Amino acid sequence: MKNVLIGFVVAVVLTAAAHAAEPTGQEIIASVDAGRNPGQSFRVVDNLTEYVGGQPRNSMQLVIFATQNKATHQYNNLIRYVLPSRDAGKMVLFNGSNMWFYDPSSKASVRISPQQRLLGQASNGDVATVNLAKDYTAKLLGEEKLLDADKQTRDCWHLELKAATDEAVYSRVEYWVEKGTYHQIKGKFFSDSGRLLKIAYYHKFMPMLGRQVPAETIVIDSVNQNLVTTMAVSDMRAQDVPESWFQRDFLPRLKID
Repeated sequence: MKNVLIGFVVAVVLTAAAHAAEPTGQEIIASVDAGRNPGQSFRVVDNLTEYVGGQPRNSMQLVIFATQNKATHQYNNLIRYVLPSRDAGKMVLFNGSNMWFYDPSSKASVRISPQQRLLGQASNGDVATVNLAKDYTAKLLGEEKLLDADKQTRDCWHLELKAATDEAVYSRVEYWVEKGTYHQIKGKFFSDSGRLLKIAYYHKFMPMLGRQVPAETIVIDSVNQNLVTTMAVSDMRAQDVPESWFQRDFLPRLKID
C-alpha cells in the first residue's frame, strides 16, 4: 500500500511538472514573433504569384521596409511596388492602425483596409510585418500532429488568436506552431463575421538576419482551393529606415533607389 501511495504521489508530481513546463498560448506566439521578426530595421523583397488551377495568372514584386515603433512595439511598414512596371513606384504605408495607398501619378494617398486584396488570396496586411503578441490574445487549444506543405508530419501546438487591439489585421486567427522550433506551420484566417477566408501554409525555412524565416507562404482560398497565391521572400537585410518614410505627408517627396 505504501509503494502504491508513493507511486501515486510521484505521478501527480510529474504530471504537475509537465503542465508547469507547458508554455501558454501567449508565450508561444511571442516566441513565434521572436523567431520570425528581425530585432532591427530591415528591408525584404516579396514576390507574389497568383495561380488558378495550378497555372500562374498574375505576379507582383514588392520591396518592404519595416521598423519597430519603440513606443508601441508594433511595426511600421512601407511597401513599395516594383513589378509589374505599370505599378512601379506605388506604395502602401502601414503605420499603426492606419493603412494608406499612394499613387505617384496622382500624388494622392487614400485610406485602405489591411484585409483588402493585394494579389490573388494575399491581402495588404499579409505582406506587412506585425507583432502578433501585441495584436492578439492567444489561447492554447491543444496539441496535434499536422502535415505541413511538404507532406511532412509536424508535432504542433494549436492556437486560437483573437484580436486584442484595433491594429490587428484579422479578428480571429488559428495557428499551428511546431513544438520546439516555434515555426508557424499552418494558419486559418477569419472575417469579422466568423467566416473562414483562407488557409496558409508556411515552409522552406531559411536563415535570414539570424532567424529561421519561412521563405515561402502558400495561401489557399477557403472556398475554391484552385485559387492559390504564393508569397516568396528573399534578400532580407538590415537597413536603417528614416522615421519620415512612415509619414503620409512625406510620401510624395520620398525617393527610394
